[in-house]
Amino acid sequence: MNEIEQLYQDYKPLLFSLAYRMLGSVMDAEDIVQDTFIKFEKLPNRGSITNVKSYLCKMTTNRCIDQLRSSVHQKETYVGPWLPEPIVEDYVADPAGSYFMKESISTAYMLLLEQLSEVERAVFLLREVFQYEYDEIADIVDKSSTNCRQIFHRAKKSLGHEPESFQKDSKQLGNIVETFLSALNTGNISEMLQVLAKDATFYSDGGGKVKAAVKPIYTAERITQFFFGIMQKFPADYVFHRKLINGVPGVVVTLEGQVLNVVSFTFEEEKINDIYLVANPDKLRSLNEHIQLK
Repeated sequence: MNEIEQLYQDYKPLLFSLAYRMLGSVMDAEDIVQDTFIKFEKLPNRGSITNVKSYLCKMTTNRCIDQLRSSVHQKETYVGPWLPEPIVEDYVADPAGSYFMKESISTAYMLLLEQLSEVERAVFLLREVFQYEYDEIADIVDKSSTNCRQIFHRAKKSLGHEPESFQKDSKQLGNIVETFLSALNTGNISEMLQVLAKDATFYSDGGGKVKAAVKPIYTAERITQFFFGIMQKFPADYVFHRKLINGVPGVVVTLEGQVLNVVSFTFEEEKINDIYLVANPDKLRSLNEHIQLK
């Protein structure tokens, strides 16, 4: 194994984790990480770099910031709610993914990060998630250490506290999802209303590519009506798969082995508070290429 291959093996999980949190896109994160290593290999002064890890993080961060700035217009003109591209995992310990999954990347948390500017997001993630010192962050984002400290505290204050579901037991949350699916399958309206918070909100991301609600749907009653309405139109041979969606129990819906929807949740007081449904085929392409669900 040559030097670049070893570095790729050592640092790809870290760089992908950073890029995904910055961008909310699996495909874009993978592209940026790949491009980072290609450009790093071509650097004429590579041998004089004393902190390779920090340098790779800087390259990745700068690429992410550039991409976020160039995609502002796309986000502004996006049809309906924008949701991050989901990461789907089984309910099993995955040593290769342990670094990535040890910090929250739930849909709700990823949407909170959308409130931050590109540089704020980079500083916040490098400090809060990856535990970098302010001097290191300053070098990565080309700001002073004092400025980075101010940016971090401002970003943390604007985000508020982390949603409580991250600290809850995965099995307990999985049971709530199971109740939700049971209510859907049996058409049990009272059970559905029981599992949803009264002020629950439903967001669906079709990206203008497939039929989806272009505005959020509010209250448990309206969400229940919506779901039972679309269930009547669903093909008979669809399958629900309980999976971890961005580290939190959720559901993958497939038809003939192809992913149609990915559904994730936030929970509050043992009820579902928010439902996020990704149906945009562009955001499901990576899943359909890499996983087999039947």
